[in-house]
Amino acid sequence: MIERLLNSIFGGRSPTIARYDVLGIPVRVENTRPDIKTEDVVARLDRALTLIRDFVPHHFRHLQRDFDHMIVKRFACRGAYFHEQRACLVELTFSVNPDFSDAEVAATILHEAMHARLHVLGFPLEMEDRARQERFCRGAEIEFGRLVPEGERVLARAQWTSELSDEEVAPEIDAQLAARRIAEVDRAALGIRR
Repeated sequence: MIERLLNSIFGGRSPTIARYDVLGIPVRVENTRPDIKTEDVVARLDRALTLIRDFVPHHFRHLQRDFDHMIVKRFACRGAYFHEQRACLVELTFSVNPDFSDAEVAATILHEAMHARLHVLGFPLEMEDRARQERFCRGAEIEFGRLVPEGERVLARAQWTSELSDEEVAPEIDAQLAARRIAEVDRAALGIRR
């Protein structure tokens, strides 16, 4: 199904898959967008991880142990933690969008690192506990936003989202709807008519 979706979006072109090591963390970039330079993605990850390492080193040490690897690809949100793979996902277009700062990308990685920390510590992954876990992750973002230069937007978003209702702070995602929306955005960005 994924292969058919990618073919419909990109006219049969396969994603470019590249592997890197960024500050000791294995990274796989699945670049399905010819308008995005993989080198820019890796440079942004390097800057973001450096901010985490320099401003919240205790979290960076855990992140290094808790993540097996990182993946950058198109996805329905800024970031995700795949517990089966112990992998942190950073969304491809978000990772290079100049409207977001290095600190904002770092905050997303840090947020997913907190999910990884909870997973390693044995916390359940069931949805009924997700709101509490999301607020825990936002707490790390708040800490980071207070310390990092230009962290105001990180701090504001983390504080705002941590105050949402349980349903809003940990919403369920419709995967099919998300995939359709991603396909529409990518087709528009690449000038592909359907």
